[in-house]
Amino acid sequence: MRRRILVVDDEPDLLELIRLTLDNSGFEVETATRGSEALAALGRCPPDLIVLDLMLPDVSGIEICRKVRGAPEWAHLPIIMVTARSQEFERVIGLEMGADDYVVKPFSPRELVLRVRAVLRRMDAPAEAPHEIRRGVLWLDCEGHRCTVGGRPVELTAKEFRLLSALMSRPGRVLSRDRLLDEVWGAELNVTTRTIDSHMRRLREKLGESGKLIETVRGVGYRLSAR
Repeated sequence: MRRRILVVDDEPDLLELIRLTLDNSGFEVETATRGSEALAALGRCPPDLIVLDLMLPDVSGIEICRKVRGAPEWAHLPIIMVTARSQEFERVIGLEMGADDYVVKPFSPRELVLRVRAVLRRMDAPAEAPHEIRRGVLWLDCEGHRCTVGGRPVELTAKEFRLLSALMSRPGRVLSRDRLLDEVWGAELNVTTRTIDSHMRRLREKLGESGKLIETVRGVGYRLSAR
């Protein structure tokens, strides 16, 4: 089921760009050009996340943020603010009002998608992450950032550790390169799917024979063998 995003902005060209970008990234999108339209949309069917411009012609983004956080049925909804570079004061107020993240105009469509996914991922995360993960001979100490293979310590970089953790948390499940970029690199913009491949190659080398447990699914991504 596609996650629903409500995008509120009074710039038609930017609004359409955001709508197309999110739609192409697998989200269902509803748009509003005025604060009153946004509040009406929330009343009809609350979305999974709100992308909210602070400068609107009627009800300000700050006021909408205040109303959302003050309503029990909406208070849980994540909000990403859209601000201009000159709106630092408003941005601080928005964060104090409970906004979860922000992007500054002009921003790249990829940055917005990464931030939307990152915020939704935080909302979906379990209240307490596992302290350790064990899959066959592989063992991760998530708090101590330690990895062993058959009892042998293996030194991993932070990115290698997070890649292995993502795979070990979902044995037998294919994780796309885009999903791994989102989970491991977050909102970093200077990375590509080739970055994933090079890190995965080094990770396999460090794991030795157990590196074969990481399977490449051609044209899709990677999975950890469930065997």
